[in-house]
Amino acid sequence: MNKDRWFSSTVMISLSIGALLFDWVFLLVLLALTIGGLYEFFYLIKKKGIPIYSYTGIAIGTVIPLLAFFQIEPTKKWDLFFIAMALLTIFGLQLMRNDNRNAIVGISTTLFGILYVSWFFSFLVEIKNLLPETPWAGEKLVGFLLLVTKCGDMGALLIGKKYGKKLLVPKISPKKTVAGAFGSTAFSVIAALLAYKLIPAQLNLPLWHVALMGAIFGGLGQLGDMSESMIKRDCGVKDSGKMLPALGGALDAIDSLLFSAPVFYFYIISLL
Repeated sequence: MNKDRWFSSTVMISLSIGALLFDWVFLLVLLALTIGGLYEFFYLIKKKGIPIYSYTGIAIGTVIPLLAFFQIEPTKKWDLFFIAMALLTIFGLQLMRNDNRNAIVGISTTLFGILYVSWFFSFLVEIKNLLPETPWAGEKLVGFLLLVTKCGDMGALLIGKKYGKKLLVPKISPKKTVAGAFGSTAFSVIAALLAYKLIPAQLNLPLWHVALMGAIFGGLGQLGDMSESMIKRDCGVKDSGKMLPALGGALDAIDSLLFSAPVFYFYIISLL
């Protein structure tokens, strides 16, 4: 990896460790990546000429992780209630517009951005809040997921660059290869096995189960990466932004977590 990628990786690793150790760092990093990801997503959509409500979407999307972090639940199943209210708000804004062309596309895309970036990413908070009776259990689970998904990203890059010849899905990404996909899965499994002690003891999972979790959630991380690549390809851009050198934007940094985090949360819940 070049110097820019090493620098960016070091910064992100340092922020991740700080976020796991200190709640206030966790909140700041969470908000920065959420707001940055939403801004980049809506910027991409604007390039396609779709009439969206970007600032409203960013405002609504910022509230979701805040409610999760401070565990504020104004009503039962507040997340569904909040999504319903967000949709009603966007509909109300659309009704006040003079031009209702592409109204359905604009409303749907704005809500999709909120769910895709903010709601999915906020599941990291839900994971962190698991097993409150066991000190550091939630933080360890977040750390496990970060290691599995990000080591998968590293495996795809290293193995794909060295051995990648056959493209995985050329219509979506001209650089992702079959070898990179296998490398990503292998690195995720290895990371899961090395980090197995981060799994709370009360789950009592054998090593083969931990390895399987590495393959599953590493695979979901790849799916998240591919999905963001599809969005960028549709919008005609290479990177979602320029947050850090060689890394891209905030959306590029969190794409592999957007699918793995929600599934990981419900998976752990099913084991408790």
